[in-house]
Amino acid sequence: MARYAHRGVHGQTVEIVARRILSGGIAEGETLNIVALQEELGVSLTALREALKVLSAKGIVDARQRRGTFVRPRTDWNLLDGDVIRWQFDEHTDPRLLDELHEVRTIVEPAAARLASDRATEADLAALDAALGAMAAADGDPVAAVAADLLFHRALLAATHNELLERMEIVIETGLAERDRLVHGGEHHDDPVPSHRAVVEAIHDRDPDAAERAMRGLLAKAVHDVARIRRSKEEQ
Repeated sequence: MARYAHRGVHGQTVEIVARRILSGGIAEGETLNIVALQEELGVSLTALREALKVLSAKGIVDARQRRGTFVRPRTDWNLLDGDVIRWQFDEHTDPRLLDELHEVRTIVEPAAARLASDRATEADLAALDAALGAMAAADGDPVAAVAADLLFHRALLAATHNELLERMEIVIETGLAERDRLVHGGEHHDDPVPSHRAVVEAIHDRDPDAAERAMRGLLAKAVHDVARIRRSKEEQ
């Protein structure tokens, strides 16, 4: 999954223009003033054009003779692209984005837990156990907690042995990472180990009903955590 923020001037240019479009700062259908944008960002025309090629590949912008480069309708954007999801998360993130992420997870992950309880190999079980161990070892470190959570959900999807479900990690991991940074970055957060351990134990027991039930409980806790953060921000 590309991470353009770590690719120098090119990455920064991609990210700035992308976030501006996704936030509505540059509207759908609007033609970009390339010269003005180049001067504002202080980059070469070549660098800007290369950045726009990245956004074009993601369905966000297009170019036509006489019209120039313009923002395509949101319906054309590749909203399942990991970078597009990531770019939508910032201090002004629309709460609906987290809600939609939860709806996707509610559809995918309980079913994934059921499949994993039937299909998980010894290697898959070891990966889930390792993720659980990393979660316990994080001990309040937000960076380690996020990494461990992502490791767990990646291992869960891999344990389904369904290639299409495994590809859902692009959506789930990117959004989950941003959600986790929001939750684990707060002053107070609940211990995530018990809810995740319940899923792992059910998969070890080869109990699909218990695995699905445990995953639904984990997701309900995730909604509660986000709601708590929202209330805290509103009270500030």
